[in-house]
Amino acid sequence: MAQRVSEVSTHWWREMTAPPRLLMAAKTAIGCALAWVLAPLLPTEDQYSYYAPLGVLVSMYPTVAASARSGAQALLGLAVGIGLGLLGIVALFAGLPAVLTLALVIAIGVIIGGIRALGVGREWVAIAALFVLLLSGSQADDFSVSYLLTVGFGVLVGVVINVLIVPPVYLDTASGRLSELRDEIAQLLRVLADRVAEGNIDAAEVSEPDAGLDAVIADVHEEVREADESLRGNPRGRRHRAEQRENLQRMRALERIAFYSRDLADVLSALDREQDAAVGLEARGALADAIRRCADLVATPIGDSSSSARSADADLAVGAYADALTAATGPAGVARRSTAVSLLQRIIDASLPFVSDGR
Repeated sequence: MAQRVSEVSTHWWREMTAPPRLLMAAKTAIGCALAWVLAPLLPTEDQYSYYAPLGVLVSMYPTVAASARSGAQALLGLAVGIGLGLLGIVALFAGLPAVLTLALVIAIGVIIGGIRALGVGREWVAIAALFVLLLSGSQADDFSVSYLLTVGFGVLVGVVINVLIVPPVYLDTASGRLSELRDEIAQLLRVLADRVAEGNIDAAEVSEPDAGLDAVIADVHEEVREADESLRGNPRGRRHRAEQRENLQRMRALERIAFYSRDLADVLSALDREQDAAVGLEARGALADAIRRCADLVATPIGDSSSSARSADADLAVGAYADALTAATGPAGVARRSTAVSLLQRIIDASLPFVSDGR
């Protein structure tokens, strides 16, 4: 238990102190301080200057594109909320009870917040309406204009800071996560090869390395998406287009390989239950070797000098398994087991774009 707590604490510490997180913390702090210093220069009431750092906070995201988008969405949500708050003040002057007015404004704000197109601005509709209704008093117009302008100024400062101070590029992070996914798939294939060699394809045991694969794929998808987004509006982005294309190609290829690997596990588990996997020690050994060679190919880093040889070895091993099947069962028996051969060949084909190109 203590070891588990220590591992979790270490993981959290690494996440908190990761260089991208520290960089964003520094940029956010600089942006908030700068917005606070410059806000009194705006043609608004000085007493509302504290909303400028708030604008920085709502706009500071890991990527330039996300900063600009979230800032615009927050401003839109604020504008809608301010309008709703002003309507609430009109209702008060018309004689509607204060408690009922407050309840209606909040309810309508929450309903409007259900519009997905508002993005992060959805959360600000009801909040802005509440601020205008409760804090503006008899100066509703001045407060509303100052509120929107000051937050907008903070958003502008946040986006500019994000562009000027080391605008982040997350391609290396995404590439590392893709390599982790590659290793997870290779491990699944190696476990499958070991079980085939033993003549006992235990579905539960094979499913162990497969259990977390969906979560890993989802995480890697998010990393690749964020890396792709980090290039939008980024002055450093043009130098990384080739890496961006490579990451997207790897993601598509690894998804296909994961799909084929799972299908292979299902097919071999079914054959094992039917006792068809035991077509002879030679065929079983050839199948285990073919799977292992495919696993080695999948696990090969991009540009590795051994990748061409591993591709050739995998092709030969799959061919040897097909020959062993023919010898053990005859041509008629091969037909029912050809699915495994086909899946192994598809795994090889999906890996081919990443066989060493001499880089």
